Amino acid sequence: MNFLLLDAADAAAQPTGLGGNMTWIMLIAIFVVMYFFMIRPQQRRQKELRKFRESLQKGDKVVTVGGIYGVISEVKDSYVLIEVDGNVRIRFDKSSVLKDSTDLIQAK
Repeated sequence: MNFLLLDAADAAAQPTGLGGNMTWIMLIAIFVVMYFFMIRPQQRRQKELRKFRESLQKGDKVVTVGGIYGVISEVKDSYVLIEVDGNVRIRFDKSSVLKDSTDLIQAK
């Protein structure tokens, strides 16, 4: 009986050698998964949004971050002038223009 207890104690005391390596492999695998499912898609969305903001032209129908719908009446380097209603024009920073609203405005 003592031999069984001593054998079990010896087996528990000896490290397997894979614990440290498996930890690093799992850590790297988690980082790779996070990169492909979170970081990469966000970078793609930011690139598309930057391209959209650079291509803004007079007459484009847009929505701002604040939810204001309008038509661009003037485009400068750092801002756009958006006509909201009649003669009401508001100046917005280009970074606050969120998306094209051509489909949304025509549906109303």
